[in-house]
Amino acid sequence: MTTQLQEQYKSLIVPKLKEQFGYSNIHEVPKVIKVTVNRGLGEASQNAKALESSLKELSIITGQKPVVTRAKKAIAGFKIRKGMPVGVMVTLRSDKMYSFLERLINLALPRIRDFRGISPKSFDGHGNYSLGVKEQLIFPEIEYDTIDQIRGMDVSIITTANTDEEGRALLTAMGMPFRNN
Repeated sequence: MTTQLQEQYKSLIVPKLKEQFGYSNIHEVPKVIKVTVNRGLGEASQNAKALESSLKELSIITGQKPVVTRAKKAIAGFKIRKGMPVGVMVTLRSDKMYSFLERLINLALPRIRDFRGISPKSFDGHGNYSLGVKEQLIFPEIEYDTIDQIRGMDVSIITTANTDEEGRALLTAMGMPFRNN
């Protein structure tokens, strides 16, 4: 089951990027490898209900069961012991990744209050992009009545691009609404 974004990538974006950057081979064209959605849970060490609700929300948003990340060592100042749950994360690839990206770009991002575009400065130097979302309510799958607390999440889009310029061109062609700075 290929999504509309996946078909658009194969038919329109690949030839456009190949011409723009002068690639000789189709396999040189940057592509999205994976998308990771991460949520840190500071209060999960004291509140088990927060962990359960975060697991449920991320599975609804991404369509895949999240993994609980645990503390590697104890930190007394934060009242964390080794092995305590400190967050949840999901790694999306292939069809689920394209489906999530399509919903993020077309449905979720425009629902952010006072949205003027996302920052073009959040690239890591190797063409990968990270985005912070302040509330889970921007996703249409989440109902306002079912949430217990507003929590944010981090979305990282990992590409095969070698430079930030190539990564930005790829994401712009996919429809990512970058702000003009």
